[in-house]
Amino acid sequence: MPDPARPQPRPWRPRRTGRTTPRTVAGLVELVTAGPLPVRITAFDGSATGPEDSPVGLHVADRRALTYLLGAPGDLGLARAYVAGHLQPVGVTHGNPYPLLRALAEGLRLRRPALADLPDAVRALGLGTLRPIAPPPEEAPARWRRVAEGLRHSHRRDAAAISRHYDVSNTFYEYVLGPSMTYTCAVYTEPPAEVPAALTAAQEAKHALVFDKLGLQPGQRLLDVGCGWGAMVRHAARRGVRALGVTLSREQAEWARAAIVRDGLQDLAEVRYCDYRDVPEGGFDAVSSIGLSEHVGVANYPSYFTALHERVRPGGRLLNHSITRPTNDSDVRTEPFIDRYVFPDGELTGSGRMIVAMQDAGWDVRHSENLREHYALTLQGWCANLETHWDACVAEVGVGKARVWGLYMAACAVSFERDQIQLHQVLAVRPRDDGSADVPLRPWWTG
Repeated sequence: MPDPARPQPRPWRPRRTGRTTPRTVAGLVELVTAGPLPVRITAFDGSATGPEDSPVGLHVADRRALTYLLGAPGDLGLARAYVAGHLQPVGVTHGNPYPLLRALAEGLRLRRPALADLPDAVRALGLGTLRPIAPPPEEAPARWRRVAEGLRHSHRRDAAAISRHYDVSNTFYEYVLGPSMTYTCAVYTEPPAEVPAALTAAQEAKHALVFDKLGLQPGQRLLDVGCGWGAMVRHAARRGVRALGVTLSREQAEWARAAIVRDGLQDLAEVRYCDYRDVPEGGFDAVSSIGLSEHVGVANYPSYFTALHERVRPGGRLLNHSITRPTNDSDVRTEPFIDRYVFPDGELTGSGRMIVAMQDAGWDVRHSENLREHYALTLQGWCANLETHWDACVAEVGVGKARVWGLYMAACAVSFERDQIQLHQVLAVRPRDDGSADVPLRPWWTG
C-alpha cells in the first residue's frame, strides 16, 4: 500500500502520437517490427506477442536482455543477450537455434519507430535499462582496442586472432566436426538423408576434389596453408604426395602431428606451427589454401597471392577455397557479432575481387565454382553434432562459448541458404615463361 503521507509520483501516461506507446516488452517489439511476427515472443513482464501456435520463439528473460539490445541494436546486441542467457530460444535447444533463425530470416520485418515514441517507451521499460553493462566474457575487444596485439594482419595480431578461435579445445572440435576434424565446406553429391552421418564422407569428397583439381601425382610436393588439423595434408600423403601444412594454431598443429604419427605418414606429411609468410621452401608442385584467405585481409590479397605464387614451380597450381560475398563492393569487414565472437579481423569480399588479385599476382585463373549450398549442409551437420554432444561441449568449453558456436554456425547456415554469403573454389596455375600452363583442354576432375 502506498504511504499517503508521502508525495506520490505522477502516473506516467503516453504522449499522443497517433498510437498507444508500449508499456510492455511485447509492445516494444511491436513498435519496432512491421507486419505479423513469424515467431512467438514472450517476456519477463508477462507480455507476449506473435502467433500462439508458433513452434519456435524467443523469451526475453530479464531487463539485461533489453540493455544489450538497446545498447547495441542489431546482431551484436542480440548475440550478447543470447550468449549471456538473457534472450532464450523456445522450441529449440541452445545447441542448434537453426529453426528459429530460419523463421526469423524468412518473416521478421523491422521498422524504425517514430522518434516521439522513444522517450516514453524507454521510460515505460525503466531508464535503468539504458545503463551499460559489460558484454559476456566470450566477446573480443573492439577492433580499435586490439591495437595492443599489433597492427591489423601483422604476424602477431593474426596469430592472436587465430588462437582466439581455434585454440579453444581440440576435444570440443572433435565433438562438433566429427571424425574428419575438418572445419571447412564439405562437398555433397546430393542432399543427405542424415546430415551428420554423411558429413565425414562429404569432407573426404572435398579433399579428393581439391587433390584432383590440383592434378597431384605420387612424388610431387604440396603446400597446404592454413592447414587446420591436417586433414588435407594426410589425404595427400596417403596418395604418395609429400605434403607440408602450416597453421597459426598451436593446438591444431599438435593434434595434426599426432594424427600423422598415428596414421604412419611421417615420411610424407609434416605440419608446422608457422605463418604462411614464413615458409622458407619453394618449388612446390601445388598449393592448397582451404579457408585461409578469409583471415589475411582483403588489402593483403596482393601480397598473399604473390607469396603463394613464389612458392610454386612454373606450371604449378593453386586451389583457393574461401567464403565470399555475393558482391564485390568495398565493404569487406564482417558483421560485429562475427568479428567480436567468432573471427576477429576476418574480412570477406566477392569472388571477382579475389580473382582480380590472383591475376594481378601472376596467376592464370582456370576455373571457379560456388559451393554455397554445400556449406549450408556442412554447417547443419556441425549444428547437429553440437546438439547431440551439447552437455559434453558445455562441460569442455562452458555454456557461453558453446552458445557462441551454435549461434554462429546456425546463422551462417541460413546465410548460405539465402545467398547472403557464398563459398568459392578458384583454381589457378602459374604459367611458364612461354605462357604454357600444363593443363588439359577440358576439366579433368569429377565432383
